Parts: sequence; structure tokens; C-alpha cells
Amino acid sequence: MNTEETLTQAVIYCRVSSVKQVEEGHGLDSQETRCREYARRKGYEILQVFPDQGVSGGVLDRPKMREMLSFLLNQSEENTVVIIDDLNRFSRDVRVHWQLRDLVRNAGGVLESPSMKFGDTSDDVLIENLLASVSQHQRQKNGEQVSHRMRARVMNGYCVTTKILGYRYRQTKGEGKVLVRDEPFASIIQEALEGFASGRFASQTEVRRFLEAQPEFPKQTPAGGIRIQKITDMLRQPLYAGYIQSERMNVSLRKARHEGLISFETFQKIQKRLKEAAIAPARKDIHLDFPLRGFVTCGDCEKPLRACWSQSKSKKKHPYYLCHTKGCESYGKSIRRDDIEGDFAALLRQMRPNASLFRIIREMVYNAWNQRTAQIGEARKAMRREILKLERQIDGYLEKIVDASSERVMKAFDRKIDQLEHQKLLMSEKMEKSFAPQTSAAQMLEHPMRFLSNPWKLWESGDIILQKLVLRLAFSAPLPYHRNEGYRTPKTTLPFSVLGGNSGNQCKMVGGERLELPTSSV
Repeated sequence: MNTEETLTQAVIYCRVSSVKQVEEGHGLDSQETRCREYARRKGYEILQVFPDQGVSGGVLDRPKMREMLSFLLNQSEENTVVIIDDLNRFSRDVRVHWQLRDLVRNAGGVLESPSMKFGDTSDDVLIENLLASVSQHQRQKNGEQVSHRMRARVMNGYCVTTKILGYRYRQTKGEGKVLVRDEPFASIIQEALEGFASGRFASQTEVRRFLEAQPEFPKQTPAGGIRIQKITDMLRQPLYAGYIQSERMNVSLRKARHEGLISFETFQKIQKRLKEAAIAPARKDIHLDFPLRGFVTCGDCEKPLRACWSQSKSKKKHPYYLCHTKGCESYGKSIRRDDIEGDFAALLRQMRPNASLFRIIREMVYNAWNQRTAQIGEARKAMRREILKLERQIDGYLEKIVDASSERVMKAFDRKIDQLEHQKLLMSEKMEKSFAPQTSAAQMLEHPMRFLSNPWKLWESGDIILQKLVLRLAFSAPLPYHRNEGYRTPKTTLPFSVLGGNSGNQCKMVGGERLELPTSSV
């Protein structure tokens, strides 16, 4: 049977593998033009065009390919010509090629191309196999070259990740695409990371709450939430510290070519906090209505008080704290929120240091600040010596690796070198940042001193995150509250213990000619 006389209907199949080709409009149009020209010469009627966009030639499952096979099965004609521009547009994998050939044949299609002749003879099959193998080799070779180029770029400190929240890519002459800050996301993430490192946010859950409260920050769930895995990934991402590494590409941690949102020292603090157990698990049911929930304990059993809204007979809701520990004398006994939080407000207002002592401490801190500033030059020299020492140790271990015969010993040396490299990076960053501050001690210490002078000001802001921060900074332990007696003696943190309260009855001037700062920093 003469197929050229009977097969008059045809479809065109095109494919490009990269998103860039799709966006720039290259590839698909030229393929379709060649196929239409071929159909015109053969006298075929083009029924439809099926362009697969951004699909690899090494995969079998393709959206437009499935659509084309369904179209062929529904044709009234027994056979329909399927025109492709070139064999590598059909597939770039030998196994996938023959699977697609069978699917097209079973759907009633006959494959043709202006680039080659398809046939069933042994010579035709040999040529088709060879061309399919060459296409597969080219795909694999391209993949290897792309992988090598990407690894080389990562080794040089450039990020190759498609997208990293808080950054955007900017084309730079001589360097290609380099990450730069993307506001307002960069500042939001920076505050979240520094807050977790400093203890402002006690847990990843509190970081999540902070980010969820930012209207500009992208959410992941329909309810406006962010998954906890997203928070974990952000906290573990060295790119935010201006460093880069890739286990998949076997690239160790190194300085990146972009500016970090946080310092490497801050990043190390975050990693340390992630490894440590949380001081207290954050409650999922925390609410703005009860800022003291989870921190105030029952005065009888010392278990954390719970909180709830209770509805009266008049349908009006009233806020209460209560003990929920069975067997406790105060079990189920409600305490009005106004009482427990009012007493706390009075307690916090009293935590104002003695004015005279506060002035003395402030002067001591300022003097210590100025002395430390004068010591920065010597500290930089010491750090430079330490970096040279670390480099010599690294060189020594590298020489030992060359002479080592045991794989286990070599791995141990590798781990030691990684540890030393981390220490070197941290020391280098400290040295780079150890410049004398451009602002005065008064300007730098204004906010901490303002908090120490009156923590109530921060609490009355009503911001739940700041209120939680006050609790952690002002008190070293949860506050016991007895429903009849009120708060027991609170355990305050070192600064407030040193500064004392308003009464100042036990405050005495220090004798001698010299004042010494306490060993713990205020």
C-alpha cells in the first residue's frame, strides 16, 4: 500500500526542554515552521500542533504527548502522520524513544521527520538506534557540563539556587547573576534570625508567629500560616550569613560573593540553639488575651496556670486564669485576669532601679565600653595571629591526609579540617567586624539602658512578642501567684538583682578608690 497517497492528515509534535527557551520564544516556532514546510511538500493537512514546553527529552510522561496520543485514538482515519522536526525533539533517551514509538504506533500514528526516514528494515532500525543513542549521549553530556559549571560557580561563592526568599538576582558585569537584598523580605528575615539567636524568640514557633504577623511576608496556607519546616530551613540556611555550601555538589562551607543578612557568628548561635533543648515548649493555644499564660504558676502546686474565657448567664464573657492540676488546693479556682495582670503591672512598675545606683552603674558600663573600644586594635592583632595558627594546622592535616593509608583516618582528618575551617571563618569575620564603633557609648547603649530603667514601658506597648521578651529579660524563673496572697517574691535576672528596686534600703556606696564591674555582663 502506498502510504504517501493514503495518509493525508497529520499532526505536529514539538518540544523544548528549558523554561528559558519557552520564555524567550526560541525553539518551538522554528520546529513548527520546518514541520509545516515538510507537510506542505508532502501534501498533508495539519490537524493540530502539540507543543511540550519545558519538558526533558529523557522523560516518558509529557502533557502534550498524552494529549496527542488521545487525539490520535479519536481520529476516524486509521493512520495519521506525526511530524517531528528532529529525532532529539522526540526523545533523548533510547529506552524512552522506543516506548514512545510503540505508543504512537498503537494510537494509529506514523512517525515522519524532514531530518530522517523512519522504516522497519534492519538498516533503518540500526540508524534510528544510533541516532537515539547519540541524542541520549548529548543530553547526558549537557547535564554533566551544566553540573560541572554549577559546582564551579558554587565553589567560587556564587549561589545557583533558583530562588531564595529575602534575596533577588541582579546581573553584574564580570560576575553574572549575584544575590542582592530584596526588601522588605530581607529586613523581616534578618529580624527573625537575629531574634532567634539572641533569645528574643524562645522557639521556632515564636519565629513563625512573628513572620505570620508580617503582612508582606508570603504565607503558605490558605489560613495565612507558615509551615514549621519553612522556619527550620531558614534557620539552617548559611546563605543568610553570607556563606555557601552544598553537600550534593560536595562543596564545603565557604564565603559567598553576596552580602549576608546576619553575621556568621549569629548563624553559629542559631545552630547551637537548634541543637539545644528549648527552655520551654511554646504553646500552640497562646493568645494575645493572656500574655502571662505559661509564665505565671500556681502558688500552691507551682504548675503553670491556664487561662480561658468564661461565659456568664447573661452571655457575657469574662477572662480568667486558673489552676488545672488535680489534687492541688487551688484546682479549678478561677482568678480574674484583671487581678493577676494588674498585680503583675504593679510588680513591674516597682522594678525601677535606685536612681543613684543606676547612675553609678551606667557610668561604669560606659567606662568599660570606652576601655573595650581602645583594646580593639590589640584584639585584631591577636585574631590575625590565631588565623595564621589555624591555617598552619589545616596545612598540617592536609599533609597527613596525603600520607594516610586508612580511609577511616582520612575521614577523621577531613572532619578535623572542616572544624578548623569553621573556626577560621568565624575568626576572620570577627576580625573584619572588630572596628571601633562610629557612634558613642551613649547612643549604642541607649535602648538597653532605657529598658533597665523602666521595663514597664516595653510591657505596656501591648506587643505580645515584646511582652514575652520582657518576661525573659526581667525574670530568671516563672512567677508564682497565690490566689489570696498575690505574687510571691520574684526571681529577677542579674541586671535587676544588681540594680535593686526603688527602696534602696540595702544600697550602700562602694568603699575604696576603685570600682570593679561584676564578672557577668550587665
